[in-house]
Amino acid sequence: MTVATGLLVLAGTPIGDLSDAPPRLAAELAGADVVAAEDTRRLRRLTQALGVTPKGRVVSYFEGNEAARTPELVEALAGGARVLLVTDAGMPSVSDPGYRLVAAAVERDVKVTAVPGPSAVLTALALSALPVDRFCFEGFLPRKAGERLTRLREVAAERRTLVYFEAPHRLDDTLAAMAEVFGTDRRAAVCRELTKTYEEVKRGPLGELAAWAAEGVRGEITVVVEGAPAKSAAETGPEELVRRVRVREEAGERRKEAIAAVAVEAGVPKREVFDAVVAAKNAGA
Repeated sequence: MTVATGLLVLAGTPIGDLSDAPPRLAAELAGADVVAAEDTRRLRRLTQALGVTPKGRVVSYFEGNEAARTPELVEALAGGARVLLVTDAGMPSVSDPGYRLVAAAVERDVKVTAVPGPSAVLTALALSALPVDRFCFEGFLPRKAGERLTRLREVAAERRTLVYFEAPHRLDDTLAAMAEVFGTDRRAAVCRELTKTYEEVKRGPLGELAAWAAEGVRGEITVVVEGAPAKSAAETGPEELVRRVRVREEAGERRKEAIAAVAVEAGVPKREVFDAVVAAKNAGA
């Protein structure tokens, strides 16, 4: 006899204002067999605000115990349990715990569904006044300055709008690095404390935003950056093609793949990029 598997429910939680909780969240919290929460204390505040009491077992599920707890939750799912996963704010798996559990559940043929809710990524995009038809979510940048610059250089020519999360104490360094790599005139928006009492959206060129952040900024931060402007074929000369290939190689790509990617990005034949790289190598550049 085959035992029916349970259901994994990923639930979005408010990013600030608790009244933004989706209506289904209260019902899921009340009815789940297991509630896995990134922070059980914050979960308690949320359930009190919603006026619900979880009937099921409440367990912690955060970065420090995610790997160890995932097998336990998967076994519960395989046994027929309804497991609800909530993080501190926003959607599980989006720069929060969740991906590992989703992947493990799918591997065991467990159904996964979601209760849509607030998202700092989409909220910041909508408020940024920057193009939102195409965008990339880049999460948190590396803490080390060199690694941060390398990551930014990887997307320096990206045409889509970029979205980042950042800690307030690193915001000034991050904006300064962005201004260095993307240019001081590239438009951006710093979205602070979204949906909370002191919500603020600061818009302007990266150079100005970096100077503003140097004075100190508090709160939860989402940064939205305008994509790179389109360049004509004449602007993308051999030196620029070589630079882009090197950036990709430094990021770990093989030269062949880097050349192909740069050719597509610049809208030129692969042979043109290859010839530029060979010429630079022969010239000792």
